[in-house]
Amino acid sequence: MLRKWQAECISLALSKYRSGHAHFLAQATPGAGKTIMAATLAKQMFDSKEIDFVLCFSPSKAVADGIKSTFSQLLKCSFNGALGETGCSMTYQSLRFVTKRFWDTLSKYKVLCIFDEIHHCGGDSELNSNSWGYQLLRDVQHAATFTLTLTGTPWRSDKTPITLASYTDPEGKIVCDYRYSLAQAVQDGVCRKPKIALIDCEEVKVIESEGLRSYNTIDELLNEGDVTYALILKDQQALLHLIGEAVSRLISIQAENPNAGGLIVASSIQEANKIASILTHSYAQSSVVVSYRDTSSHEKIKEFKETHSKNWIVSVGMVSEGTDIPRLQVCCYLTKIKTELYFRQVLGRILRVTESPNQEAWLYTFAESNMIRCAEEIETDIPDTCLYLNYDCPDSHPSRVDESSKTKALDAQLFPASVAEISFNWSDDLSASEPPNGKSTDSFESSIQLARFNQRVIEAFRGV
Repeated sequence: MLRKWQAECISLALSKYRSGHAHFLAQATPGAGKTIMAATLAKQMFDSKEIDFVLCFSPSKAVADGIKSTFSQLLKCSFNGALGETGCSMTYQSLRFVTKRFWDTLSKYKVLCIFDEIHHCGGDSELNSNSWGYQLLRDVQHAATFTLTLTGTPWRSDKTPITLASYTDPEGKIVCDYRYSLAQAVQDGVCRKPKIALIDCEEVKVIESEGLRSYNTIDELLNEGDVTYALILKDQQALLHLIGEAVSRLISIQAENPNAGGLIVASSIQEANKIASILTHSYAQSSVVVSYRDTSSHEKIKEFKETHSKNWIVSVGMVSEGTDIPRLQVCCYLTKIKTELYFRQVLGRILRVTESPNQEAWLYTFAESNMIRCAEEIETDIPDTCLYLNYDCPDSHPSRVDESSKTKALDAQLFPASVAEISFNWSDDLSASEPPNGKSTDSFESSIQLARFNQRVIEAFRGV
């Protein structure tokens, strides 16, 4: 049975398509059920013979596989793009391998193209588009009869416009055909109320060759001391305290929900392994590490989701958006990525409501200024800091960057060869944020000592 917002969105999309409009943009908070809504819309359009084929695009193989599973169930087909099938699910990365002949053939039919997490595609022209956005503008939109674009976080960290989106002028606010905010989802019982614990300490010492300096908070240390946030994330005492708080929380939740699990997002493989060691040796907690370099990570994620054999999953570039693991209820945000976009995507992993008696959702992170701001603005659907930036100077346009370099190669190509007779070469395309061999390029001459930890809890939507 559809949720109220899903039925409303489908009705509005059909009405817009039938009145002559080809594009529809839906914003729905992470965990609200966008994939089921999209699959149901496609089924209704098939039943009314308004489309002959549906193509689904998404930013990773894990998400593409999830879309394939949902569409296969609702459309009662394998949804693998084979001859006689009604559609397929592929990644944005695979667009580069699709031939012009394929798009020319597709344009002869009534096709619905669905773009999940459309914010990965940036640019509204050849001048400012990234690789994925350029391919959508050049090929896909011309072959599609209808397009459905979906996002839970409708902005880009680089402030470029989202491909196929419209904006108000001059405010730069995105125009959504349908919007379903986290506040609405919490009120409807669709998403959990998040609680964000900001870990701080009252006694911080920096030990240098010149002597010792003291600070009263982590944020004061980062603003006034000659250290970076990466040093906090590597500090043994800080990690022990934050992870210990999260473990205690998960254990209390498991008293009611034995299958509840936790997610820890790490900056590097080296740090992920350190965190896993802390979980094992300091807190007797079972865990599994998944990373973009591990070719078996998708299988490990699936096992963690389905078997409940591990308490924690420690991720490097794998579990951020679109990955559906409903049993997750506790998260540790221990990555150097401090953007509002990524923070909300990670938070979304623990917000999906289940039938379990306990529906708590806790995210633990350090009280760094960006993290504090993200936590305090979580009740704002689209913060003013995330508006589209209108570039006036030609030199300020971003260069076309292949988005696959950000989402990692191993989370990449998925396209059924039966559709376009394509084969892929897997590559270990490392992100600039992850140095070779997992070693940090940061060099610190000073060391820190953190003591007297405390936490501030921000409980969102208390009045809902």
